[in-house]
Amino acid sequence: MAEAERYYVTTPIYYVNDAPHIGHAYTTLACDALARFMRLDGRSVHFLTGTDEHGQKVEKSAKAAGMAPKDFTDKVSQNFRDLAKAMNFSNDDFIRTTEERHIKSCQELWRRLKERGEIYLGSYAGWYAVRDEAYYGEEELTLAPNGKRIAPSGAEVEWVEEPSYFFKLSQWGDKLLKFYEENPLFLAPDSRRNEVISFVKSGLRDLSVSRTTFNWGVPVPDDPDHVMYVWLDALTNYITAVGFPDVSAPSYRKFWPADLHMVGKDIVRFHTIYWPAFLMAAGLQPPHRVFAHGWWTNEGQKMSKSLGNALEPHAMVERYGLDQVRYFLLREIPFGNDGDFSHRSMVHRMNGDLANDLGNLAQRVLSMINKNCGEQVPQPGAFTDADRKLLGSAYGLLAKLRPLFAEQAFHRALETIWQVVGDSNRYVDEQAPWALKKTDPARMATVLYVLAETVRHIAILVQPVMPDSMTKMLDQLAVPADARSFAALGEDGALKAGTSLPKPEGLFPRYVEETAQ
Repeated sequence: MAEAERYYVTTPIYYVNDAPHIGHAYTTLACDALARFMRLDGRSVHFLTGTDEHGQKVEKSAKAAGMAPKDFTDKVSQNFRDLAKAMNFSNDDFIRTTEERHIKSCQELWRRLKERGEIYLGSYAGWYAVRDEAYYGEEELTLAPNGKRIAPSGAEVEWVEEPSYFFKLSQWGDKLLKFYEENPLFLAPDSRRNEVISFVKSGLRDLSVSRTTFNWGVPVPDDPDHVMYVWLDALTNYITAVGFPDVSAPSYRKFWPADLHMVGKDIVRFHTIYWPAFLMAAGLQPPHRVFAHGWWTNEGQKMSKSLGNALEPHAMVERYGLDQVRYFLLREIPFGNDGDFSHRSMVHRMNGDLANDLGNLAQRVLSMINKNCGEQVPQPGAFTDADRKLLGSAYGLLAKLRPLFAEQAFHRALETIWQVVGDSNRYVDEQAPWALKKTDPARMATVLYVLAETVRHIAILVQPVMPDSMTKMLDQLAVPADARSFAALGEDGALKAGTSLPKPEGLFPRYVEETAQ
């Protein structure tokens, strides 16, 4: 299969030291929208998510919970599977780093690096943050009032001295810079790209890639006293899931290199410095692109356990509705930026964009057809310039959306669709089909047909973001299940006059505080 016809998208694998929050849902939602868009556009998609279950932090969290690490990871990993179901994510695979396929994959990657002279045995002495599972140089740290040294992430660091294998990262600086230059789309958005390039130019140190002070990890081949550094272990999941170490496997040949790794901005260095260096050092291709998005705050405040203000996805869905939450998260802020959740903005999107704009458009068009056209798709007459203009804007949407989804510009894609929603509502007001019923019923039928056909396009194109609601909208237009992909857009898949339509029902109720308690 040609590369252009397949699409491999991944979330980071989520660390199982705590329950999933809105940040996890946000990252996976972005990947889900991309995966759904690409499937609807005829691509063969592999969408991967999963959990990262090794490392000192997990071992400590399990101990604090009074559980064995494996029992602890079994329980917390299930929370992420439950989140995927609750948010209607369409992932094709869910990987756990405790799986045998993954351990086998990690150990083979290690062997390749060792055989190529990229790993050597030494000893490590330096600052390590258990919370970040990351090493830091002295110059990166700040001193807290209590005398503790603090990493840029805010995590406390501790001094670690132990035997360690090292990856020769220091030799990969120039090669990475050359790779970034030759692949300008590899890292987005630009602010993260500039940050990473600046960091690499400042000089890279060899990276400690094994630990001996705990054993909850993948054993180093031929040296069981060591377990692999959790990031070497974790990053390898992306190739494990498509069949590595069998590089001749159909799934590996088809899907690797990945089209997109979606990550939060806090782990961009691991994915854009360590990961491509590991892969190139092992003779493997790096991914095509890494996108590092921003973080959410809640009503202007950083979310934290101490404040008790973390946004819990299940609670949000219960309060506002699943597709409403999905829409808000991808529409509210430019993807890549930090964003603030507020109840007021959420209600504004629900009542404005969804209930008033799209919901009202579909409801009044379908209600007028139901009442005035014998509950059937009306027979259109000759189209006027106004008709052709609205239909043309609907028919032209897909060509505008493809590059926006390719850039992960979800907010702009939704803005583009909502421009046609707005044009449609203005067209209804200008054409006034309720008045035409009395003066020119044939013209009324044409106007309602144009509107129904435009709504069909909108519903098909909004499916990646709001799949449940758009399924119901397409049901109300009697669009067959096999005519809901992007291949059905345009005149070839147009609504057929005379098709019976069910009684319309509203899809986006207004949010009213009294009924929301």
